[in-house]
Amino acid sequence: MLKVENLDQYYGGSHILRQISFAVPAGKVTTLLGRNGVGKSTLMRCLMGLVKVKQGRILMDGKEMTHAPSHDRVRAGLGYVPQGREIFPRLTVEENLLMGLASKPAGTPLPSSIYETFPVLWDMRKCRGGDLSGGQQQQLAIGRALAASPRLLILDEPTEGIQPSIIKDIEKVIRHLTAQGSMSILLVEQYYDFARALADHYLLMERGEMVMAGLGEGMEQDGVRQRLAV
Repeated sequence: MLKVENLDQYYGGSHILRQISFAVPAGKVTTLLGRNGVGKSTLMRCLMGLVKVKQGRILMDGKEMTHAPSHDRVRAGLGYVPQGREIFPRLTVEENLLMGLASKPAGTPLPSSIYETFPVLWDMRKCRGGDLSGGQQQQLAIGRALAASPRLLILDEPTEGIQPSIIKDIEKVIRHLTAQGSMSILLVEQYYDFARALADHYLLMERGEMVMAGLGEGMEQDGVRQRLAV
């Protein structure tokens, strides 16, 4: 589904990402773990074309996407829920969701599955995004990404600042999406238990490098929890 080869990125003179290589298999949940400041969000922004790659390759279904603009990546099937949600606070819930259709032909309706998956968004569809709670905004951000019907959904720390009940709801949504078999998910997380519960495969970053990878069921045996705690 997605393949990254020898990706490097710099900010000024700082080498932020160092020879990053990994693959995200189709129809699975791949979790990317790492402490604050190791380069996880920078890597996600590179994948979406929001930050230019210094060197390396990004391929989607074998197609070169390294220098493609963000809207072409969305059309190719990439969906993105950024860290911090980045909804439009002055737009209504419905208007925020419609923004997710920007890459679709004019007049494309919102998928009914969004409101079925997140009933609270239907109840609050006329409310401004900024009036929603943090957990509701996170659901809105995910719904906006789902509006484009992505085949690979990137979730950047969806549990950050969210109450436990909403975290459970998000976990159920991720399980539901992958159970259909048509969507892959790249989940960026610091919350180990949440990541472990969902991971088919895992990746671990330290200081801008990919240092470990394996099956989700092997995370405890591989000592991933301990590496995050160091």
